[in-house]
Amino acid sequence: MTTQYDAVIVGAGFGGMGAAIQLNRLGYDNLLILDRESDLGGTWHVNRYPGLAVDIPSATYSYSFEPNPYWSRLFAPGDELKRYAAHVAQKYDIRRFMRFNTAVTGAVWDAEHEHWTVSVRGSTPVTAKYLFAATGFLSQPKKPDIDGIDTFAGKVIHTTDWDDGYDLTGKRAAVIGTGATGVQLIPEVAKVVRELTVYQRTPIWVSPKLDFSVPKAVQRAFAAVPLIQRVARFAGSALLEMLMVTGVLHYRQLPLANKLGERLCRAYLARQVRDRQLRRKLTPNYTFGCKRPTFSNDYFPTFTKDHVHLETAPIARVDETGIVTVAGDRRDIDVLLLATGFDLWETNFPAIETIGREGRNLGKWWRENRFQAYEGVAVPKFPNYISLNSPYSYSGLSYFTTIESQMRHIDRLFTVMRRRGADTFEVTERANDAFLARMTERVGDTVFELGQCATANSYYFNPHGEATLLRPSSTVNAFREARRFPVDDYAFGSPVGR
Repeated sequence: MTTQYDAVIVGAGFGGMGAAIQLNRLGYDNLLILDRESDLGGTWHVNRYPGLAVDIPSATYSYSFEPNPYWSRLFAPGDELKRYAAHVAQKYDIRRFMRFNTAVTGAVWDAEHEHWTVSVRGSTPVTAKYLFAATGFLSQPKKPDIDGIDTFAGKVIHTTDWDDGYDLTGKRAAVIGTGATGVQLIPEVAKVVRELTVYQRTPIWVSPKLDFSVPKAVQRAFAAVPLIQRVARFAGSALLEMLMVTGVLHYRQLPLANKLGERLCRAYLARQVRDRQLRRKLTPNYTFGCKRPTFSNDYFPTFTKDHVHLETAPIARVDETGIVTVAGDRRDIDVLLLATGFDLWETNFPAIETIGREGRNLGKWWRENRFQAYEGVAVPKFPNYISLNSPYSYSGLSYFTTIESQMRHIDRLFTVMRRRGADTFEVTERANDAFLARMTERVGDTVFELGQCATANSYYFNPHGEATLLRPSSTVNAFREARRFPVDDYAFGSPVGR
């Protein structure tokens, strides 16, 4: 059977583009990038809701090798991230590999021909020597399981499928969800609707957003002297690293750093919300860092407006005209806005059915054993497979640190494989078990193990109750290990017939 492609990459977001750029650098030019959406950009193509913006400084949320000097704000709006993705694809000439409106339904390792057979909905399968899963962490929208929600006769909009043609002006609206998406959406919706009710299951830690327009003179300086922007990027990354590593991942050693972050958020809430009862509702009862915190200057003040109501009683049901809580309170509404986020674990790990050597089903194996991936990229019995959104892969607070550390891992792995005259690789059980043991031990020092996280409803935790999304180490450690991991942690194979 003919192997059609060097590699198939599932996903045309920033992770998939990073993989394609790295493979090009290594000399692989026969690539296929498949994406179910109509264009590239991943979450920045799908999401278009009001208020959408990156929630860390823009200079940090971008490829270090392709800085953008023209961000309009410190925290760039979503449409600029979409344009940045298009710019990267054009500059690095990878759009030619992309095929859109193409849903991958599964992939199977063909041991006889030593390649992957990738199934595509409504089309013939394709084959590739290597398979890269770049479906992202936030790619499977989550619809709340609420009794009667399908009977609502008004308008329902999920933030991942925003209806730009629907006018919210003067409507009675409800928002379900107060995570990072809700924090951005709610203040914008409140500006135009007649009445807004926000249904909160879990409050979120919010700190001040030091956002501002980037002056044109600064943009020109970034463009003329890239070193200036690199310094800004380093400063932003260092600050985020300090918050993540000291306050969250080194909670055992430095609990005061975590307390400092929590006190900052409490003081910020107290300044913006004077009403004690409302402030109590908006105050999380879990430890800072158990759930990803966020930044906003207008989220809390929105709840002090007369036409905005915060409802913390659980929803009992939705009917044709409104929402009823378990306390019996009812709101009639015209439009229901779902800021309920994404299903990371049930449908996203992995996002497609993936069958490796000896028939191992990745999703089933993870759920029956433990969620695990060597250095956040490789899994035993899955030859020539790189998963870019895996357990223990997310490093730091910027997804781009994860992407670039994985690009370095790919560079080292494929370079060694070629040097040995091989064309297949598979991480060994020994190396995978050792990495899992090391990560498990390190998680024991984090807020996820030592803090009060039971009420956080955090996507950091998998269905086993383990915090396996974030890599419990510094970004520096992730980059160092990507460059220096023992090459004998992988088994390499020669081409078929050699």
